[in-house]
Amino acid sequence: MSGHSHWSGIKHQKAITDKKRAQIFSKLLVAISAAAKTETNPDFNPRLRTAVEKAREANVPAENITRAIKRASDQNKKLDELLFEAYGPGGSAILISAISDNSNRTEAEIKHILNENGGKWAEPGSVKWAFEVAGAAKNEWAPKFPMQISKDDSQKLEALIEKLLDRDDVQEVFTNTV
Repeated sequence: MSGHSHWSGIKHQKAITDKKRAQIFSKLLVAISAAAKTETNPDFNPRLRTAVEKAREANVPAENITRAIKRASDQNKKLDELLFEAYGPGGSAILISAISDNSNRTEAEIKHILNENGGKWAEPGSVKWAFEVAGAAKNEWAPKFPMQISKDDSQKLEALIEKLLDRDDVQEVFTNTV
């Protein structure tokens, strides 16, 4: 009965939990670094303050937050904030917010995920018009014209969004579906 010990089961569960936690930490820390590009003091940068608060809510260690803010002043690694537009199953509009040090790689990977999961790449401006800025940080989007899609298309869209969010570069995915 090798491999069937109590510890073996715990080890596998812990590995899954730790992977999800690391992915969340990574996204939050990249968002902090991107927000700290303009101003590294959270008192004068509301976007950075919001990102730090989200990280603290997710129990990110304080030294990791400090390191992410310091990384923003490092000129060797330039982080770009990207907004990609796409259409999903059922004609749903999708905005994909990402932060990356290599925009070409990130764009290619997102296109690949879209092609494999029933999505379609859209040219800049062809989807963004269906959304409006929501929130003070101006990195939240709300649909102007929410639309209904079939249950089958909704399941396909959820799977697509899950695949997109598995990428470390992708921060948020916004859709116009209800």
